[in-house]
Amino acid sequence: MLDTQDIVVMQRARGAAAARFALKSGRTRIADLSQSGSAKAMLPSVYGTMPHLVFVNTAGGITGGDRFDWTVEAGDGTAITATTQTAERLYRARQADLPGEVHTTLRVGTGARLDWVPQETILFEHSALSRRMTAHMAEDATLTVLEPIVIGRRAMGEHVARAAFRDTWHIHRGGRLVYADALRLPPEMRALDLPGALDGSRAFASLVHIAPDAETRVEGMRGLLDAPGVIGGVSGWNGMMAFRLVGETAQALRAALIPLLTHLRGEALPRVWHM
Repeated sequence: MLDTQDIVVMQRARGAAAARFALKSGRTRIADLSQSGSAKAMLPSVYGTMPHLVFVNTAGGITGGDRFDWTVEAGDGTAITATTQTAERLYRARQADLPGEVHTTLRVGTGARLDWVPQETILFEHSALSRRMTAHMAEDATLTVLEPIVIGRRAMGEHVARAAFRDTWHIHRGGRLVYADALRLPPEMRALDLPGALDGSRAFASLVHIAPDAETRVEGMRGLLDAPGVIGGVSGWNGMMAFRLVGETAQALRAALIPLLTHLRGEALPRVWHM
């Protein structure tokens, strides 16, 4: 018979934050805001031309069994930049089959623009995360989505030999699925050292930009991918651009992303990216 004293109930972090923006008197304004648990949403002073929404995980990181839900809705004609206060840290999970979960939902209305540009997700040894991003956008809307991943920070002496990470994206445009991506990192991280994978690098990013004129900008963006310690590529088709970047270090990747995103967006990143 199991002694109840042998049962250890671990406290899990839960959080959900959602923000909806609408056009009022010709300006983008917050229309609805909700937050619960360890999830918070802040609206700092405008730094640039678009309002900024900053999500905060007050739990300080994610471990097995935690769950966070982030939702941003850009109403018709609005323009929003949404990001995270800092890099998200994935800590050791007691069970690889009980990962943390992060669900992000983005909605972009007619003629609206939404830039979802969170800071890095950092994997630590034996971390586990299942993440899902779902976006629904109008046919003439503009959407930019970024996800940078760091597998241990070399500058901090961090080494990750084993972790569990899954990430799926589904983007719907005008009611049709136009972009789908699924990533699963191998549990044994040494497999990423192969030339056909990360070839020893430990930082990478996926970036998708969808807009009526997106594919016409491909050639102008290629020159921005030539950065020290980073290799990357970009493809364009059907009003979309998709970027992949691999950095030797987290610092090299970030140093390449900031000018790339600034040029793509036509304005500086939110101030939290520079703190």
